[in-house]
Amino acid sequence: MNKRAAVWMAAAWAVPALALAGCGGTSGGSTSSSAGAPASSSAPASSSAPASSSAPASSQAAAGVTLKTSNAGGQTIVVDGKSMTVYVYTRDNKGTTASACVGGCAPLWPAVTTTGTPTLQGVTGTIGSIKTADGKDQVTINGMPLYYYAKDTAAGDTKGQGVAGVWYVVGANGNMIQAALMAGTSGY
Repeated sequence: MNKRAAVWMAAAWAVPALALAGCGGTSGGSTSSSAGAPASSSAPASSSAPASSSAPASSQAAAGVTLKTSNAGGQTIVVDGKSMTVYVYTRDNKGTTASACVGGCAPLWPAVTTTGTPTLQGVTGTIGSIKTADGKDQVTINGMPLYYYAKDTAAGDTKGQGVAGVWYVVGANGNMIQAALMAGTSGY
């Protein structure tokens, strides 16, 4: 194979790989609305207040993020104090010390961060943290880092469920829920 063909083939395979690494894809899941406090950028804050624009707020940490449970699509899932859904990424390894969501993935799937001990309401999974690339404490459950989905713009949104076959909501016990969430059965 000549050099030009090899470069072209590498580029052809790199584009889909980068899209998946950036965690793009279509999403499913049910949605419902609830008002939240405004925040400042395009991804949810660790307090997970939705932004006043159509995109969630930045991942700026708030002291001791709250993690609680709620009903979404017939499942009991973990959300934060503002009822923003949190997710796990199957490319992370249990007990990891660094997130696998880097580069183009991070803006779409911002880390759930905290500056204090998280407050738990109904969550029975083991809570911990790892350091993000910028030195923040990313919350983990049962050793898996937690994330928001930037396209979840309102409390109760679960648009990230099953995205690219690697992003899933979390049950109260900290285990990933891969089942599809039934539309119209949100507890919000």
